[in-house]
Amino acid sequence: MPLTIKRATKYGFCSGVRIADLKVKRFTAKGGRGAILGQVVHNERVVEEMEKLGVRTVHALEEVSEPVIVFSAHGVPPSTHEAARDMGLEILDTTCKFVYDIHRESRKALAEGAHLVFIGDPSHREVIGYTHDLDPSAYHILHSAEQAEAVDWRAYRAIRVFYQTTLNADQYNGVVNVIEAANPRTSRADTVCYATKENQEAARALARDPEVQMVLVIGGKHSANTRHLHEICSQFKPSYLIQGDSDIDVAWLQGVSVVGITAGASTPDYVVDEVERFLKAL
Repeated sequence: MPLTIKRATKYGFCSGVRIADLKVKRFTAKGGRGAILGQVVHNERVVEEMEKLGVRTVHALEEVSEPVIVFSAHGVPPSTHEAARDMGLEILDTTCKFVYDIHRESRKALAEGAHLVFIGDPSHREVIGYTHDLDPSAYHILHSAEQAEAVDWRAYRAIRVFYQTTLNADQYNGVVNVIEAANPRTSRADTVCYATKENQEAARALARDPEVQMVLVIGGKHSANTRHLHEICSQFKPSYLIQGDSDIDVAWLQGVSVVGITAGASTPDYVVDEVERFLKAL
């Protein structure tokens, strides 16, 4: 019996990633030469594609020999913009507008006297972009209730909470609840991007579908939003995180007649299509 494949109703490239990808491709189509500071998006296939177009990935401004530096969809600290200009580099900025919204709103809250709390991964480039230039006493980065419980939140006049845009915000309610219980002058900013929410809701619905027996979550190994999709789907069905069709173990499919497919916000449509073609060919 051939496999039946169900795709989530929403998956794959978000608008921010799609725009970043398009900006770089337009730049190279006009003969532009540049380097990307970190992956333009957290997907290895996209990085390979950019390198074939002549835009290599670097990890520090000092590595750049090209005339243009590309800032990724995750954004960078304001000081990195200044440093690039001081080096005489032109900037191609592909930062997602939702990331810029958090930069603006967090600095507004700070100017109004609030203490900032960022819920997310302290090593993620998006979070580094928000916090790198701030006084360490002005903010906390948290990702567990235990971390929140170790802080005396009563010491702050007001607290403003921001989420890394790619998070499954529902998982972190417990963290923010600890802060709110200790300090009623705590407010949350709605900073999980709409595409992330839609992809997560669609992934949850797919995994809950009684016909679906297994879910494949397609995305980069460094993609936070893809990992969160996998966490959601794993709550309901056997789920596997893959970068592409070469990662599929056919043993996973024994006794399976209906496979669900979803993909992270940095996953190109053609990779999803490749996975579906592979499954149909089995």
